Amino acid sequence: MPNVNPWRAARGRQGLYSALRQFFAGQGYLEVETPLLVPTPGMEPYISAFETPFVPETDLGKARTLYLHTSPEYAMKRLLAQGAGPLFQICKVFRNGEVSQTHNPEFTLLEFYRPHADYHAIMDDLEGALVAAGRAAADAKEGEPGADPAFFTRTPYERVTVRDAVLRATGVDIHQHADGASLKRAVEAAGVRTGDATSFDDVFFHLFLQKVETGLGHERPTFLIEYPASMAALSRLKPGDGRVAERVELYSKGLELANGFSELTDAVEQRARLVEEQDLRRKLGRAVYPLDERFLEAVGRMPPAAGIAVGLDRILMLLLGVQRIEDVLLFPAHGFV
Repeated sequence: MPNVNPWRAARGRQGLYSALRQFFAGQGYLEVETPLLVPTPGMEPYISAFETPFVPETDLGKARTLYLHTSPEYAMKRLLAQGAGPLFQICKVFRNGEVSQTHNPEFTLLEFYRPHADYHAIMDDLEGALVAAGRAAADAKEGEPGADPAFFTRTPYERVTVRDAVLRATGVDIHQHADGASLKRAVEAAGVRTGDATSFDDVFFHLFLQKVETGLGHERPTFLIEYPASMAALSRLKPGDGRVAERVELYSKGLELANGFSELTDAVEQRARLVEEQDLRRKLGRAVYPLDERFLEAVGRMPPAAGIAVGLDRILMLLLGVQRIEDVLLFPAHGFV
């Protein structure tokens, strides 16, 4: 059990979910549920899924490996392709091996999508949702030590490009460096330790963790936008500037809270990116998951859309003013690992 009053965390979670559901209903979003047990998990190179064997007891299925989902993203995008309007979901997700002060292998995501919208619209919706959550928390927790629900009501949230965030932290302009070797020389001159990293993305990772991330979102939440194109993940490239992707992350007090995109709707490009991630997983010695063909087929039928995933346990940590994820969980992972 956590070292703070567990009922404080439970009441805070109840209030957070209630405020979010009220906000999204008011914005015309439909709450949905998608399967936790899936035939194909996400392909992110540094995320490992929990595997479980499916052993049928009738002739209606065949034995196979299934996975606890790492995100509801694939399923929710299939719903968008079927013509759904704005969708949101509050659900458990699972990532094997993730245990730290701010990680738990089982945690709660808010994930939502708006069709015919881009990353600017999804940022506005998330800002509105967190303002509503902050106000509700302030009403319920006035006077509680350490709580800072008003933090999320400090609007407008900052919006800064990755390029500008790196510039102000180090003086390095990442757009002036086309490859890993060039970026490595520049950031090492700025005091970044890059070890044996050679690729642009790996050098950037060292730069970001050492010089940028911890400085984000201290006066008010910060949306970090427009990541280098090589880090597009499932986002589209910015029209008119192919150097960057329409990807956004939300940071508060140096902690990542959310990750979202203007969604890629090119099925051919999406397949190519997933194959590249399979290759990278193979090189890293990680399990290589099969492609989700139903998801790939749906990508090409999706309308223009934007979506974002938000770690609600971390939101609750900030609302309650605690430093450890275990302090907002009734049964944190250290109870079984």
